[in-house]
Amino acid sequence: MKRTSSSAGLSVTGDGTGVVARAGSVGLRVLADRIGSTRAVSKVLARDSFCPGDDRDRVLIDVAVMLADGGEAIADIDVLRHQAQVLGPVASAPTVWRTLAELTGARLANIDRARARVRRHVWSQLPEGLPPGLRAALRTIDQHIDQRLAQTRIPAAT
Repeated sequence: MKRTSSSAGLSVTGDGTGVVARAGSVGLRVLADRIGSTRAVSKVLARDSFCPGDDRDRVLIDVAVMLADGGEAIADIDVLRHQAQVLGPVASAPTVWRTLAELTGARLANIDRARARVRRHVWSQLPEGLPPGLRAALRTIDQHIDQRLAQTRIPAAT
């Protein structure tokens, strides 16, 4: 499947024209793409002879963006769907449910390992001269994200 960049032609200004609701969501999606999270999850979730209508990696990234944006239920993915002009296609709530149902324990473990590889790469890119306080704050944020992910694990489908 050929990907298109949802960030093409976007810019940030402070003049109030062309305002987009939930513009931070765009930044999170672009960040996931640029640091390699989307690609890493895609490799983990790839299956032979299965080509879903919505890439499962994109669905999971959109769920993460939806949660970061304040979403509390799967149906809240519709908030992102309403921003299709900016974000591009976003999966429906039923697709999110199907994607989550496909996440076996082994796949979750593989996703965790892929996330760890991406995180190590990102951390290796930080300049050594970064102030110690900022480094500590970033590590604390990183640990908090890991704790939140551990708390929000989806129970296996019955």
